Amino acid sequence: MTLFGTTLDPAQIAALVGLLATLALWLIVLGRERGYARWFRQWEADRKAARDAEQGVSKSSSTDKTDQGPRGPWG
Repeated sequence: MTLFGTTLDPAQIAALVGLLATLALWLIVLGRERGYARWFRQWEADRKAARDAEQGVSKSSSTDKTDQGPRGPWG
């Protein structure tokens, strides 16, 4: 097999196939991980919304920052 004017022997072809298979596997795993993170963030938001609804906390009182102290390292 010739690639860019260079003749590849069977070991080099096998190495290229292995690298491409590893890349494909890595991309599949990355996509699943991102999907899981997206699902988990949505699940956590839904759980918090349901908990706030059960406790009767209104959205405006939970986001009002006038009664809260400094938040984070920069205040």
